[in-house]
Amino acid sequence: MEVVTRGERRRIWSDAQKHLVVLEAMQPGALVTEVARRWGIGTGLIYTWRRQMRQGELGAMPVPAFAELTVTPPPAMAEPEPVAAPPEVPAKAGAHDPGRIEVALPCGATVRAGRDVNEAALRRVLAAVRAR
Repeated sequence: MEVVTRGERRRIWSDAQKHLVVLEAMQPGALVTEVARRWGIGTGLIYTWRRQMRQGELGAMPVPAFAELTVTPPPAMAEPEPVAAPPEVPAKAGAHDPGRIEVALPCGATVRAGRDVNEAALRRVLAAVRAR
């Protein structure tokens, strides 16, 4: 003959205990399954209590705490000394090199490069001239 008895009686949880369990489950990195196992309850009960907290049925929802933050402007940097623009050399009318690249930028600057110019170097020069 086998006698099956009911497990422990249904527990009655106070609102303070429910708050404690829910707050533990809401901590960053906390797993609801681990919190439920630690307290000996089902995960569904934690979710129910959390919903009740949000709806105000268990008292006020705790206000999140934020760290104080002060924003200060970066220290003022000294203005760089203006660099005199190099004199523009006009292109020679009769000496046109078929490999020569000439780029006239909207800012009025003209960049001339030979056929053997490094592409990365030319990109850096163009970017620097455009930024002026």
